[in-house]
Amino acid sequence: MTSSLSDVANSLAGGKALRGPGPETLTRDQADRVALYLRIGLGTVFVIGGWWKLSRLISPERAGDLVARYTAPNGYINAFFQDYLFDGGMLSPWMFLTALSAFELIAGLALILGLFVRPLAILFGLMMWSFVAALPVLTTPGLRSEASTYLTPAMIVQIRDIGLSGICFVLAMMGSGRWSLDSRLMNRGAPSQFLGWGTNGLLLRLSVAVVFLAGGAFHGLDHVKSWSGVPLLLIAIGVVLASGHAVRLAAFGALAVLAVYCIGAMSFDRSLWDNLNAVKREAAFVAASFLLIYFSGGRAFRLGELLKAPKDLLFGERQEVTQT
Repeated sequence: MTSSLSDVANSLAGGKALRGPGPETLTRDQADRVALYLRIGLGTVFVIGGWWKLSRLISPERAGDLVARYTAPNGYINAFFQDYLFDGGMLSPWMFLTALSAFELIAGLALILGLFVRPLAILFGLMMWSFVAALPVLTTPGLRSEASTYLTPAMIVQIRDIGLSGICFVLAMMGSGRWSLDSRLMNRGAPSQFLGWGTNGLLLRLSVAVVFLAGGAFHGLDHVKSWSGVPLLLIAIGVVLASGHAVRLAAFGALAVLAVYCIGAMSFDRSLWDNLNAVKREAAFVAASFLLIYFSGGRAFRLGELLKAPKDLLFGERQEVTQT
């Protein structure tokens, strides 16, 4: 790992790496490194979030407040899903949240250790979208709610979860890697047969870019999470990442913004776990930014190629017609 970081430093010193799209394909060693970084980043998200909720749900003094927080009009479970999940009486909000939190904690540990990584990554990638669908929002023109609720579309409020979903699917493609329990116990966990970095780099850079773009474009609106108080900076980083050019430079900027945000989110008035919970999602985006610094964002759908040959990029190259 030390040698890989020195390689990055050497290539950056020449300036070439800042402009380049990165490798066409990944070696097995490179794929294993991608898998390890993403496993640690994503696993950290779910371990912290799972334990933070579970520790409160098993405490009689704090369980009621957390359940009320999640089921309130400005919580995380809208009326549709509350009716669907809890109306029959078989499942209570406390039971549901306790089971979900325990699963997040155990599955997060499994990701870090490298156990059942691919199925868990796919499951979490899909589950992130359920958090978007479950958010209670009110966006009907002219309609106002007496209770406090979300007034911004759920996809914007939960844009970090959408970004996490993309990162999960990159991990699903990479597999567990050789530094994993899947490899040690079952001799499994190899990456998918397609090791091209173009598609995976595209998904990874867009997963980070959308969060920066949404945070900048909708900065200051209701419940919109922005990693910086400078919207133009966030938009600039997001645009460069999405373009596929100078991705490493933008990833350095993203890493700096995330570092400043995480430091600013800490408070001596809160417990350690409260502080960690406040920045848990950022752990995955830090890991993704490190990988974009090292591997760049791939060749797929770079803005330059799109402008030079839009038909070829969007519709594919012209097929030769064979005469019969």
